[in-house]
Amino acid sequence: MEVRGKAALVTGGSRGLGAALGAELARRGARVVLVARGAAALRQEVAAIRSAGGEAHALVADLGDKDAIYPLTGAAAALVGPLDILVQNASVLGPVPLEELSATECEDFARVLDVNLLGPFRLTKAVIGSMLLRGQGTVVGITSDAAVEAYPRWGAYGVSKAALEHLFRVWAAELRHTDLRFLRVDPGEMDTRMHAEAMPDADRSLLAAPADVAPSIVDLIEAAERWPSGARLDPAHARAA
Repeated sequence: MEVRGKAALVTGGSRGLGAALGAELARRGARVVLVARGAAALRQEVAAIRSAGGEAHALVADLGDKDAIYPLTGAAAALVGPLDILVQNASVLGPVPLEELSATECEDFARVLDVNLLGPFRLTKAVIGSMLLRGQGTVVGITSDAAVEAYPRWGAYGVSKAALEHLFRVWAAELRHTDLRFLRVDPGEMDTRMHAEAMPDADRSLLAAPADVAPSIVDLIEAAERWPSGARLDPAHARAA
């Protein structure tokens, strides 16, 4: 799917990888809607995209709030038309410093699941009907190695990402006879605020910049038909495709 002329929504779009993906999609000619909770940072990213000649719009919403989902999708469609690309990037860690599961409050665990799992489920459910009617659409779930490796103190986040990955596999299996594509993408460790909050002592010089990773992820979106729906990919696949 060439992204030029397509309508794309990116969650967690006010900073980090989400902002970088929004900028790259717009650079390639997509009509982009960025979604996040922080209005000021979100509008700053949109302004930067517009100043570079791209089309972008800001929608302030909390993906963990189920009542926000349908108003969000309706507003996005009014701005850029029916969505062709949905990037589920928004995530939360839970309280930091990260704690072991035995010390994690139930309410904090539930909040992580609301944003990282239930939010993407609800948003995908709200969007795929239109994609199915038009016979096209790509849904990308940004995941992590914490979904497949059991890291101490990453319990809530890791569980949410593992569940997100299986959610995408089930979507892909149920819609295997359609032209919709579901991709799970692990971007690797990046120099983001979330990473700094989780691992404040990490050597930032060893981390990838989101702006350097985003083009490869958009390459994956444009080449989505090359892999089975539900595939788990990393940006290296884009270079090898």
